[in-house]
Formats: sequence, structure tokens, C-alpha cells
Amino acid sequence: MATAVPAERDAVAEAFPGRTVREVRLPGAAPHRVTDGPDLLAAGVGPALAAASTAAALTAAALGGRPYRLVVSAGIAGGFAPHAPLGSLVVADEITAADLGAETADGFLPVTGLGFGTVTHRPPAALAREAAAAAGALTGTVLTVSTVTGTATRAGVLRARHPRALAEAMEGFGVAEAAAAHGLPVLEVRAVSNPVGPRDRAAWRIADALTALTEGFGKLAPVLESWNRHDHC
Repeated sequence: MATAVPAERDAVAEAFPGRTVREVRLPGAAPHRVTDGPDLLAAGVGPALAAASTAAALTAAALGGRPYRLVVSAGIAGGFAPHAPLGSLVVADEITAADLGAETADGFLPVTGLGFGTVTHRPPAALAREAAAAAGALTGTVLTVSTVTGTATRAGVLRARHPRALAEAMEGFGVAEAAAAHGLPVLEVRAVSNPVGPRDRAAWRIADALTALTEGFGKLAPVLESWNRHDHC
């Protein structure tokens, strides 16, 4: 499981009370391993670092004879109001790179429109559906951006371009790219800490979102563990 920063990693770890958490040193990565639970990696901020760190962990685990079966991108995010209010939990059924492409005189052209690459990864439909039901989460598109939205205008543009978008974060697509390179399924789970749009730090509810992340993973952990155990890849 990959988060951006240690605070998110630790919030997920709190969903497994009574279990030992220890750091494991792998080449290029240092995940925290929950006894009889997931490995939790603070992979870094942004799609590039998240992809590199996740890929390093996946490769080291595979070479070490302990390959992963499922990759989860988790953390807090901005939510598109009013569709994803503060404190809500979002499970992605599409993980989309919102700003990977080219600006043209006719508007934004995704990299797929340039004839190469991909801009969307889709988690297994059954997994996303079961996880959302277990956690009481919303389901929709989670956008990955390299530059966080800071204006109402850009928020409107993104929502118009991606009408099913519920949240915006910076790592999901990078984590999904690493998972795809290893032929692994991916899931993204986000707790909403702030609205997408003008940056108003006074309105952010990071502590509440981290609590929602803990509570959400406490409910959906059995779904993820069952998925891993039965190897639905």
C-alpha cells in the first residue's frame, strides 16, 4: 500500500490495532510491515516519485520471493464539491492523469491523443465495488495532477473534462503505472480533506480526513485481505 507521506501511512496503520508494525529494508524502499497485514510505503509526493518508489518496492519484493498481489494508493485528497464533501471517502473506479498531454490552440490534448501512452488505469470493477460498499465510500474517477488546483476556473475545467471526477491527488496514476508494469491490479482510496479550487488553508480538515482514512481502512481491510488471499489478479 502506497501513500505520499508518513502521516497518511500511519493513519492507515492505525486501522490494524493490536498488530505489530515494523520497518522492512528493501533495495530502494523501506515499507512498514503490519503483522498479518499489508506493507505500507510512504512513497513520496507526486506521480514520478510515487511511481519510482512503488516500482522499487514491487521489484525488490518479487526478487526476494515475496511478491505482492495487489497495490493500493491511499491518502487524503481534494474533493470536487458538492459531489465529494469534506471527510468523505472515495474509491476510484478510474485513476486518471489529468494533466498528462499537450496544450493546443483547441484546448488540452491527452497523451493518448498524441498517439502513445495511457492516461487511465481501471481497478478491478468487483474490487472497487466491494471496497466502496464495505467502507461506505463514494465511487468515481480520482484525478492525478502534478500541479494541485488552486483556482475555481481550473477546478471547473477539470470537472468539465472529467465529469465523473470526485477527487484530485498527486500519486495515484504513478502508483498505478508501477502496478501495471508488474501486471498487478491497483486500487485508489482517498479521504477528502479540502475542496478542489481556491487554496484556503483555514478550510482544510486534514486531521478529519486522516481519521476518515483510518476508519475507512478498518472497514475495507477484510475486503483487501480476501482479495489478496484468493489471488483475483
